Amino acid sequence: MEEIAFRRDERKEIYPTIENFYKFCGMGKLMAVRCSRCGRLVLPPRPMCPECYSTDLGWIQLSGRGRLETYSEVYVPPKNFASKSPYIIGIVRLAEGVALPGQIIVDRGEKAEVGMELRVDFESAPAEGWPQWPRYFFRPVDRK
Repeated sequence: MEEIAFRRDERKEIYPTIENFYKFCGMGKLMAVRCSRCGRLVLPPRPMCPECYSTDLGWIQLSGRGRLETYSEVYVPPKNFASKSPYIIGIVRLAEGVALPGQIIVDRGEKAEVGMELRVDFESAPAEGWPQWPRYFFRPVDRK
């Protein structure tokens, strides 16, 4: 298995960047950073806490579970996403309290509903096309 090279800071800590966020996605992990000073969870990750401006941030793995807050069905997509049309883009409020936008994938004939329980899933970066990053998306929690 190929080792993933993360960008690191001067202390050899994994730097809180969107690039590293997607590298974690490639490992099947949904990650955020937590501020060591005020405790705020920061997603998408950035090198400075937007609450207290501290740069003392550490990565934490999220549960990947949440509820759909709002969504839109896209019928006229950008050229790079034409093959996926129609598709659903939504905002998911994760169990940890942060909101994350993403594609919502439901089975054919199933409808997205505000409040539905979702879980994160991942796919590898495509061999061709854009973007060349691993991807995260959300699916309904299995109902049994």
